[in-house]
Amino acid sequence: MKKTIKWIGIFVGGLIGFLVLVVLSLAVVGGARANKKYNIPIDEISIPTDVEAIKRGEHLAVIFTCTKCHTANLSGEVSFEVAGMVSIPTPNLTAGTGGVGSFYTDSDWVRAIRHGVGHDGRALMIMESNTFYFLSDDDLGALIAYLKSIPPVDNNLSERRIELLGKLMMAVGLFPSPAVEKIDHTSPPPLSPEPGVSVAYGEYLSRTCTECHGINLNGAPFGPPGQEIPTPNLTPGGGLAKWSEDGFFTSMRTGMTPNQRRLSEEMPWKNFSQMTDDELKAIWLYLQSLPARDQGGL
Repeated sequence: MKKTIKWIGIFVGGLIGFLVLVVLSLAVVGGARANKKYNIPIDEISIPTDVEAIKRGEHLAVIFTCTKCHTANLSGEVSFEVAGMVSIPTPNLTAGTGGVGSFYTDSDWVRAIRHGVGHDGRALMIMESNTFYFLSDDDLGALIAYLKSIPPVDNNLSERRIELLGKLMMAVGLFPSPAVEKIDHTSPPPLSPEPGVSVAYGEYLSRTCTECHGINLNGAPFGPPGQEIPTPNLTPGGGLAKWSEDGFFTSMRTGMTPNQRRLSEEMPWKNFSQMTDDELKAIWLYLQSLPARDQGGL
């Protein structure tokens, strides 16, 4: 009997040791992935300095949701935090204390916005560069010009922190891949269509919508791992098929849908409400031009 108990103890101890070794190994793999450095060559672009371009950049910072993630004055905040897993701030973009604007070069801005790589070469974990990659050089230049002009705000944020559980999730592929790994960095961004009420310009403006609604805009899983819910289907195969252009405008301007449903605060309609009438009309034309698709993300 004692011999049996001894062997059971050895087996259990060995199993525990093996599991500890597996956990430690996965933690190392996850940590290495979190801190991986990317050497992405970039194309230099011209950064304008005129008032009109800076004003254009300010408009883009709003409608492309920079002010939603980085706050209204772009001083950043801890926007994604799960106790015992991760704490990821959206950086202070100003030149104030703790802000990247105090040392970012033009190349750093391009690398961060278009490629999702920070000044230190690591991936920007929750930066939507896979949608911003499609910004034209003119619009990207205007956006950077605006970011370089904003008033400094002092806001020292903590460094991003990925704890043991977060590293394990990264190691086994349960943590969303950073944008840098979703971009074909060798493919030149397409030329921007002429701004106006057109399907082509609506598609250009709607790139940011694909981050939540999926590449085909028919819905995608949204939320923490294991708690995802599908985002709405924006194609004529979804609920928007019953909307009118006026109903779409009202939803974007007020956050209230035609069927009197309040849009989620996760939906950046307050940013989209600052679009011009022509921009919203272009997006509406584009959404109406899409093929009807079944709901995705289920």
